[in-house]
Amino acid sequence: MTQKLRWGLLLLALLAVPVCSLLTGPLALSWSALWQAPDPMTATVLWQIRLPRILLAMVAGAGLALCGALLQNCCRNSLADPYLFGVVSGAALGATLHQLVLPHWPGALAFSAFAGSSLAILLVLVISRLGSGQRLETLLLCGVAISFLFSALSSALLYISEPFAANRVMFWLLGSLAQASYADLQLSVPLLLVLLAVSLLFRRQLDALLLTDESARSLGVPVTALRLMLLLGCAALTAVIVACCGGIAFIGLMVPHLVRRLFGLSSIALVLGATGLGAVFLLAVDTLSRSAFPSQELPVGVLTSAIGSVFFFSLVLRQKL
Repeated sequence: MTQKLRWGLLLLALLAVPVCSLLTGPLALSWSALWQAPDPMTATVLWQIRLPRILLAMVAGAGLALCGALLQNCCRNSLADPYLFGVVSGAALGATLHQLVLPHWPGALAFSAFAGSSLAILLVLVISRLGSGQRLETLLLCGVAISFLFSALSSALLYISEPFAANRVMFWLLGSLAQASYADLQLSVPLLLVLLAVSLLFRRQLDALLLTDESARSLGVPVTALRLMLLLGCAALTAVIVACCGGIAFIGLMVPHLVRRLFGLSSIALVLGATGLGAVFLLAVDTLSRSAFPSQELPVGVLTSAIGSVFFFSLVLRQKL
């Protein structure tokens, strides 16, 4: 299969999957509902419930996949992603604190998630510098350790909190798009577009980061500044996604690997492919999560974790680790 055909199929999926998702759910709709004047209940389901959920799923999937691709390039490690790097658990801890302590300040939710993810990034950088700071493997290991630490703190907060508040936060932490709204898109879409534009603008520098730091510096790349800028950009976008959707794992790990196999290793192919394939993947999984059972909905984070675990094991076996 040629590269042009693969890009064409991805573009087709970006058009077809949202339409199929719009018509799929507990209330099954026909194709005619999209161009005929629907009754008030059908119009509400289509344009006030399903459409913002579809758009948010695509934005969240694209953002997490893009962050995973950038982190893997920055660290020159194919196992890096926002979840394993501690960014998601940091954002989840900040958002959990907000939900339990300041639930009546909805405007501060994204800020709390960003503060938690930024703290995770800061701790990873500081601890890795105290150890073998020049080794990128140390950066990733510190991220895994911070991820477990912040997840433990979130669990402890839920354990000691009031039961009803804990139940509310627990479903949100598992990852869900059930509460999607157009207001969520106002936060996430601008950040996604900015990070995508920065990634394309610095595509040559991203290619250089795949070499050693010394080689990249010899080509005029400000390695430390670029890496810090990308880390903070990924932290900001991941924080907003976690604030809107909860913790959705493994998309940043799986999608960049698939993109490299399908579209090549160049940064521009990786960035564009990860953005498009991530959007299609999360939307497809969310459609399955809300339509697999007629009477209830599975948290989308449960399905992505299950799929991601199998994918992770296949990577380990393939690399004979």
